Amino acid sequence: MNRLSERLLERRRAGYVPVIPDFKMISPAEGPLFSGRDVLRAAKALEEAGAPALSVVTEEREFGGSLNLLSDIVKAVDIPVLRKDFIRTVADIEETARRGAAAVLLICSCLDEAALGSLYRAAISCGLEPLVEAHTAQELRRAGNLGARLVGINNRDILTLERDGGTVSTTSALAAGKPEGAVLISESGIRSPADVRAALAAGADAVLVGTAVWRAEAPVSFYRELSAAGGATV
Repeated sequence: MNRLSERLLERRRAGYVPVIPDFKMISPAEGPLFSGRDVLRAAKALEEAGAPALSVVTEEREFGGSLNLLSDIVKAVDIPVLRKDFIRTVADIEETARRGAAAVLLICSCLDEAALGSLYRAAISCGLEPLVEAHTAQELRRAGNLGARLVGINNRDILTLERDGGTVSTTSALAAGKPEGAVLISESGIRSPADVRAALAAGADAVLVGTAVWRAEAPVSFYRELSAAGGATV
């Protein structure tokens, strides 16, 4: 079993919050996150701490990522890896699959109806799980109309490169519109165990956290705190 959604549900059944660490080299809002840090060692440490999956941002100009980073992390761990980027073409989907990712992000706000549907079908055809990301109620309905089974609510506005200061309140406002049968991930703007609990209370099944983990004094220990926010002892 290496489907991202199944790993998330398995972690939840074990009594933990499924927390996906986001490997984002640069935060457009807060600057470099990995200066002097061994990325692959960090990936292995979080896998050992119970991460059910990892997320890798491959956009280069604003977020400092790369496809080579994706490939390297995929090879370093035995858990599913999500590729996050501004995916716009079937060629992007095919390259994601070649790099060994298990899932790919499709952002509603960056794609019209036809493109979103085409890329969603291409991802499935390539053996990838599409994570369909919404930031508004309308976009969440688009994900549901598509039949998406893995859905994200980005608490921040990706069109501003997440500089808008969004919080988990976005998930709280939108999660009731979660498509039936979907696994819902609250993404970005999550900084504490209290934020994790708020996301779960709203109806999220999992959370994706980047900056807060890498800004923590002890990232792995902080990751364990987030994972235990649902009541588990880590």
